[in-house]
Amino acid sequence: MAETAPLPPKESVHQAGGGQPGAEDRTIKEVKPSTLRYLEQIYADHASPLDKRWHKDSIVEFLHHSQADKVTDAASADVAGRDGLDFAGFLRYMTSPAANALAPPPLSRPADLSWPLASYYISSSHNTYLTGNQLNSDSNADAYRNVLLRGCRCVEIDVWDGDDSDVESSDSSSDSEEEEDAKEIKAIRKESRREKLASKLPGSLASRLEKTSIGKRITGKGAEESSSARKKDGPVTGAAPLKKSPSPQAGAVEPRVLHGYTLTKEVSFREVCVAIRESAFVVSDLPLIVSLEVHCSQQQQEAMVRIIKDVWSGLLLPHPEDDAKILPAPGDLRRKILVKVKYAPPDACASAADEESEDRLPPDAKAATSASSSGAAQKKVKKASKIIQALSALGVYTRGVSFKSLSQPEAKMPTHIFSLSEGGVAEVHENEAAKLFEHNREYLMRTYPSGMRIGSSNLDPLPFWRKGIQIVALNWQKWDEGMMLNEGMFAGTGGYVLKPDGYRGKKPVVINDADKKEIVPVSAPETILHQTLDLSITVLAAQDLPLPEDDDKESGFKPYVKVELHTEPPHDAHLSVTRTAAASATHPSSAAATRAKEGEYKARTKTQKGVHPDFKSETLAVAKGVPSVVPELAFVRFLVKDDEIGRDDLAAWACVRLDRLRSGYRFVHLLDSEGRQSGGVLLVKIDKKLA
Repeated sequence: MAETAPLPPKESVHQAGGGQPGAEDRTIKEVKPSTLRYLEQIYADHASPLDKRWHKDSIVEFLHHSQADKVTDAASADVAGRDGLDFAGFLRYMTSPAANALAPPPLSRPADLSWPLASYYISSSHNTYLTGNQLNSDSNADAYRNVLLRGCRCVEIDVWDGDDSDVESSDSSSDSEEEEDAKEIKAIRKESRREKLASKLPGSLASRLEKTSIGKRITGKGAEESSSARKKDGPVTGAAPLKKSPSPQAGAVEPRVLHGYTLTKEVSFREVCVAIRESAFVVSDLPLIVSLEVHCSQQQQEAMVRIIKDVWSGLLLPHPEDDAKILPAPGDLRRKILVKVKYAPPDACASAADEESEDRLPPDAKAATSASSSGAAQKKVKKASKIIQALSALGVYTRGVSFKSLSQPEAKMPTHIFSLSEGGVAEVHENEAAKLFEHNREYLMRTYPSGMRIGSSNLDPLPFWRKGIQIVALNWQKWDEGMMLNEGMFAGTGGYVLKPDGYRGKKPVVINDADKKEIVPVSAPETILHQTLDLSITVLAAQDLPLPEDDDKESGFKPYVKVELHTEPPHDAHLSVTRTAAASATHPSSAAATRAKEGEYKARTKTQKGVHPDFKSETLAVAKGVPSVVPELAFVRFLVKDDEIGRDDLAAWACVRLDRLRSGYRFVHLLDSEGRQSGGVLLVKIDKKLA
């Protein structure tokens, strides 16, 4: 799917992503004839044969048996308390949030936000500053406003030294020669960045990119061709010799944000911090994690600390007297910014350019980088940037530690957080799957997309959530399956979702004694509840379907509905990759099970016509007797596509977590192809059985 630039802040609140409240509160303003006739039939089927109305017994029968609702549920209480219901009243019920296929999120009680941070999945963004691909798109502070207003609770900032060539001199000379000198110096620096990036790209990737606009910008061939064309017209005359540009005022240069070793455009660090302050707690008051990847000199790190303390004053955590013995709960950190930064112990210094920076590069490029670094070591020794204590101290509960193994001493430090690329997680899982899962029950871990995903495509978050990883960072500017599943996980939650039983670690419980108050960690349930699922969905009709992007002709729109169940193998099979050969022989299907593909269970309707199609009550048998399903980690995806020759364009979609998918006659509220709210709905009957 195409990359999309961030919507303006005022429009971002109408775009999905993961965590934005109110997804379950949607209503329908007008019922079109395509759906009205089915609603009339449903009412008639449950009405009294004498007066064609619903009486008390009809209401209770419908709510209990058709809708699988309890009469005590808040959504159904209004209807359940009535002695009778006419058709107008039934329409009000069906067009209200009570008939939404998406149930409200479970996190409705204060106790649900009282577990340690590691017991939650957290809606997270990768390279938040980018508006498009990973190589040459713009960096923009509005990208932070966009994701925060869509419910994101973890953003990332890559910080680099400020460029003094962009800072105006205190001597505001208007001399044209000096202006030309400054432009020439800037061009040389840009060319240096281009050469550095091109040298890091593996040959196979460079050759694929060579003929694209991105590739031409990286290699500079486009500029060379333009230069050659100009030379044919005659030599350029009057070129001024280089002069030293005037020095900026002391302290005028501030850090900048960009994707290193690429041609992405930059934005100032201060501007990003201001954007975060303005939007951090507009749609959710739950804590925001800001992940800093620092590539700055010590002087620029000092500038970072000044900016952070100035702009985020009142939102930062106070420095604790002692290190935490257990992570706090999100409910105790409301309206606080948690800075994730590389941990520098008081008696040592750590390199700012840690393994994460290298993991972002393609594999061949990493090898080339290592080789070139070792080869140049004898000629020139370049000092690595160090994280200063003042910056490191801002990381209170989210102290970044370079991953070496799950047995390193820091792996038992309650406040540590490991960051691994998707490939790094796969490698650890292959060797120590059970140990990785146990680590993530008690401690924080973050994963992010491979450096090979230059188009900003997303990883599939579900396998990482199944490993207990709390922070699965995604490219929010790219609408694809990964972002749809993220919306399914976090819709309406404020960006935090409590892990299922078996995935959580110890919870501190306060015991009030006569003389003192004691905090005792109590173990959480270790058993993971697996259930067998039967799921069929009858698609009755739809109305107000949005057209695919760049399509404006309703007459040629031929929609069909595709429904997919996203689930994974049983937990034991998920961990079985580390079993011995003897154990594997006992479970011969385990290896195959761990490689089960997402979307294995799917079905589609026949093709119909128009934006108000009648799907003629077609029943889709999505899943029959699917074993070992964890409802909190399984998702049902509804896709409305245009039946065309070749690739079928996406028109609309919805993604619902299985434990929040309501049974009975429901409306599925659809988002358009760019994740924006639409008036489109599907009228369906959902038959879901978990045993």
